[in-house]
Amino acid sequence: MAKFRGKRKVLEQVKIEGIAAEGKCIARVNDEVLFVEGVAPGDVVDVLITRKKKNFMEGKPLTFHEYSKDRVKPFCQHFGICGGCKWQHIPYDIQLKYKHQQVIDNLERIGKIPLPEVSPILGSSKIKYYRNKLEYTFSNWKWLTQDEIATGEELDRRGLGFHVPGSFDKILDIETCYHQPDPSNEIRLSVRKYCLENDVPFFDLKRRTGNVRNLIIRNSSLDQWMVIVQFAMEHEKNMGLMEHIKTSFPHIHSLQYVINDKGNETFHDLEVKLYSGEAHITEAMEDVQFRVGPKSFYQTNAAQAYELYKIARDYAGLKGDEVVYDLYTGTGTIANFIAKDAKKVIGLEYVEAAIEDAKLNSEINGVTNTEFYAGDMRELLNDDFMSNHDRPDVIITDPPRAGMHEDVIEMLLKIEAEKIVYVSCNPATQARDLALLDVKYTVKKVQPVDMFPQTHHVENVVLLERK
Repeated sequence: MAKFRGKRKVLEQVKIEGIAAEGKCIARVNDEVLFVEGVAPGDVVDVLITRKKKNFMEGKPLTFHEYSKDRVKPFCQHFGICGGCKWQHIPYDIQLKYKHQQVIDNLERIGKIPLPEVSPILGSSKIKYYRNKLEYTFSNWKWLTQDEIATGEELDRRGLGFHVPGSFDKILDIETCYHQPDPSNEIRLSVRKYCLENDVPFFDLKRRTGNVRNLIIRNSSLDQWMVIVQFAMEHEKNMGLMEHIKTSFPHIHSLQYVINDKGNETFHDLEVKLYSGEAHITEAMEDVQFRVGPKSFYQTNAAQAYELYKIARDYAGLKGDEVVYDLYTGTGTIANFIAKDAKKVIGLEYVEAAIEDAKLNSEINGVTNTEFYAGDMRELLNDDFMSNHDRPDVIITDPPRAGMHEDVIEMLLKIEAEKIVYVSCNPATQARDLALLDVKYTVKKVQPVDMFPQTHHVENVVLLERK
C-alpha cells in the first residue's frame, strides 16, 4: 500500500529482505526492487521514496513497525547522522555473513568463472578502536541535531568532526568516536576546547574564511602518535594551539602542521612543518618496521593488515628462489614484508613519494633484494620494462578500488607468471579482472578478509595459478 508525503510516495509495511551492494538493504514491492539505507534485514518499515528509476527505487525509512531480531542497539551517539559506521545496528557475526556472501555474489555474477569453495571470511579481532588514522574538519557552520534545533536557542555553530554525508559544508561535532583508541578522543576534545576558549577562527568551508581547518590523528601498534593541524594561513594564534597540544600531550611522538590555502584539505603537494618530535612514527609487522610520515599511506587497520599480508604471503608460497613483482606497491609494505622469503622483489607504484618511502623502508630494515619504480602502471609495466628486468615467478597485485586497467591485465597474460596473488578492496572490480585473466589462469583459493567492521566494505585475496 502506498500514500504520499507531499509529492513523494511512501510505501507502507515494507519487509526488508536482505543486504545488497554498497551496504544498502533490499526489498521487493510489486516486483520492483527497492534499496533502503539505515534498516536491517527483517525490519518492517514505511519507506519514503527518494529516487525512482526504471529498474529500481531508493528510499529512506520513516516509521518502523517491526524491528528485526537480527538488530542490536548502536553504541555510538552519532549513529544515523555520521556516515562512518553504518552497520552498527547489525551484529558483527551477521555483518561477516553478508560480507562473505557479497564476495561470492560478485565472483559468481560478475566473474562467471569456475571457483573453488570460498574460505570462511576472516573477521577482525577488534570491532571498535581499530583505525590508526582519523581526519577531523573544523567548521563554523556545524550540523544541528533535531534536539538542538528544538531548543530554539541561538547556538554556537563552531564544531570539529566529520562531514555529514551529502553536505560538504556541514560538520557533525563529534563527542566520542569509536574508531581510534585513546587518547584520540582526548586530543580532539582538548583541541576543540582550546580553539573555542581562545577564539581561534574556525574555517568556513563555503566562504573560505577563518583559519584552523583540519586535524589529523595517527597512531601505530607501537603506541606512537602523530598529530597534524592544518591552518588556512599564518596567524598569531597558530603557535599557541600547537604549544597547547605539545604541553597537554607530551607523549605525542610527532607534532606537525600545514599551511593550506587551497580549496580542499589535501596536502600532498604542500610543505608539512615539524613543530616538535620526529617527522614520522613507526609501525611494525613481525621483524619489519615501517616509517609512517604525514603523507605516507598505511593500511588503516594495522592488526588486520598483518593478517591480510600473511594470507598473501601464504598464497605466494615462496621458497627463496623466486622473483616477485609487487604491483601497486604503495610504500612497499607487502614487498618488504615478503622480501626475506624471495630472491628479489620488484615494486611498482604510481605515486613517486610512496616509492621513496618504500626505498627508505627497505633501507631501515636492511633489505637489499628489493627494487622500486614509479610510474603509471599501464605505461610502466611494458615490453621495455620486461626486457630490462627479471621475469617474475609470482605477481602480487593490490590495485585501487577501480581494479586493474585492461592494458595491465593484457601484460600479465603476456608475462605468464606461475602464480598471481590478487588482493582487492573491491570484489566487484576484482571479479571483472578475474574473468579477463581466466584465459590463462585458474582460481585456486579465495579468502575474504574484513578490514572495516561496522561498514559494508570487504577485502578479498585470490590465488590464481597458470593453466
